[in-house]
Amino acid sequence: MREIIVNKNDQGRRLDRFLKIYFEKAPLSFIYKNLRKKNIVLNGKKAKPEDILSEGDEIKLFLSEETINKFKKDIKKSKNSKLPDILYEDDDIILVKKPVNMLTHNDSKAYQDNALDRMVDYLIAKGDYSPRLEKSFRPAFVNRLDRNTSGILIGAKNLKALQILNEAIKSRQIKKYYVTLVSGRVKKDFDVDINLVKTANNVMKKSKEDEGKRSITKFHLLKNKGDYSLLAVDLITGRTHQIRASLKEKNLFIIGDRKYGHEGVNKIFREKGLDSQFLHNYSIVFECDGLENVKGKKFIYLPGEKMTNIAEEIFGINLGDLLNEKNNF
Repeated sequence: MREIIVNKNDQGRRLDRFLKIYFEKAPLSFIYKNLRKKNIVLNGKKAKPEDILSEGDEIKLFLSEETINKFKKDIKKSKNSKLPDILYEDDDIILVKKPVNMLTHNDSKAYQDNALDRMVDYLIAKGDYSPRLEKSFRPAFVNRLDRNTSGILIGAKNLKALQILNEAIKSRQIKKYYVTLVSGRVKKDFDVDINLVKTANNVMKKSKEDEGKRSITKFHLLKNKGDYSLLAVDLITGRTHQIRASLKEKNLFIIGDRKYGHEGVNKIFREKGLDSQFLHNYSIVFECDGLENVKGKKFIYLPGEKMTNIAEEIFGINLGDLLNEKNNF
């Protein structure tokens, strides 16, 4: 028999969802069967899958250690010794600066350096997170940036913050603003409202209204000159490759984008030293309740030197000054 005491990062979960995380390798049928047979009880009583956990609740597993260990989730051990570049941190959230050419999460069988493991390792090192004490929670990011997109990642340090952030993202109470340089002359602000569907080669394309996922993006003209336009982007929904695919539908191509861009133009900018796509998440604005330390605040992480130099060369502007002055669309 094993006893589990519910902690603050597990409270508020349904029992079956908690058990599915705890027994990471078990099918749901295993969980429901053992609840039904009272091999898993909550506070000494028969439990139902939909029971909501509270801090201090006692879950007893009347199962063999062999069975428990067979299905129990593994403690994830990182192979990373590097720490994140932190923009902001409090007791609930952490904002991390993600550079170009870094994954948000590890997405292959072979380990690759990624922002999530750096964040988790940092929180373990400073004592804010202990994987051995937590039963189901692991710090997580609520947004994702492509490998070749730099910008701000929003991390949750506890379950309550994770739930608040996820709901705020869903209800548009967290605003995410990007800056991008495109080939093509834009004369005024515009919106793109299309459905996107993933093709066999992992490219997002416009689909029929009853297919794919609705993707809404607002574009604001900052500067144009010749065949190039500098745009600020308000990401309304958060689909895979949304900004890149939406611009391509307008025959506008992000400089340096190898998947959706224009190779001839990209080559010109590689020779200027820009070896990644000119797309950067420069600002996060919090308008959500429940996280009082950041409510009403705007956080800015300016683009790197290569992007800044390119913008100055084409438009004769200081990109950092321009973005700092930019408040709303």
